[in-house]
Amino acid sequence: MSSAPTTLPNNNPAATVGGATPSPTFSPLYQQIKALITRSLQSGEWRPGELIPSEVELANRFKVSQGTVRKAIDELSAENLVVRRQGKGTFVATHHEARAQFRFLRLKPDVGEPLYPDNTIIDAKRLRAPADIARQLDIKTGDSVVFLKRMQSFDGAPTILEELWLPGTIFKGLSVERVLQYKGPMYALLETEFGTQMIRAVENIKAVVADQVTADLLQLPLNTPLLSVTRVSFTYGDKPVEVRRSYYVTNNHHYRNELN
Repeated sequence: MSSAPTTLPNNNPAATVGGATPSPTFSPLYQQIKALITRSLQSGEWRPGELIPSEVELANRFKVSQGTVRKAIDELSAENLVVRRQGKGTFVATHHEARAQFRFLRLKPDVGEPLYPDNTIIDAKRLRAPADIARQLDIKTGDSVVFLKRMQSFDGAPTILEELWLPGTIFKGLSVERVLQYKGPMYALLETEFGTQMIRAVENIKAVVADQVTADLLQLPLNTPLLSVTRVSFTYGDKPVEVRRSYYVTNNHHYRNELN
């Protein structure tokens, strides 16, 4: 683990270009430290699940106060990029932890504790990206994507029907066979085998009714009310790496979000 000092981002006014002086952009020192730590996370200097250097070590590395480092890590923790563990230190967040899995699974039971669903793959293949999917993934129409269709069930009851699209170039080695044999959380698989972490997502939610195909798969009557959730997930650098379209059965569940 390198302890060499890291140069802080330059916040001085830029030199004149073409006779004009651009307006300088300043950011608080802790934000600069946060950016440097994030850069190390993105580069893989510290892998998911690993302990990162202590606040004292990071303060020495970046030549700033321990309080500045603490404030930077506070924000990274709030954004779920790192996890503090009392008496142990700060670790890189990983999708293998239960807390991370439920962070992206917002469907909660009306009664009892949240459970992780059983997954059944309905379809898995490579295909050419439709225009709307390509636009959301910031790739070209017709580029290769991995397509997955799966059912998620709680206590044997089909509850979530979803379709996923992943960029084929990023997940080039993701085979249909690997998807079919893997039983854990999808994000954990992508993190472990492809080094891609989902760090944030944007969701659009609306009420719909089940068409015949969806109703049959979810074992519901035609036109049953469902919650439609379309998600775009991003990795470091705000790069979109997944489009997910889901239908939630809310007879015994609800969608929970926390607003800060």
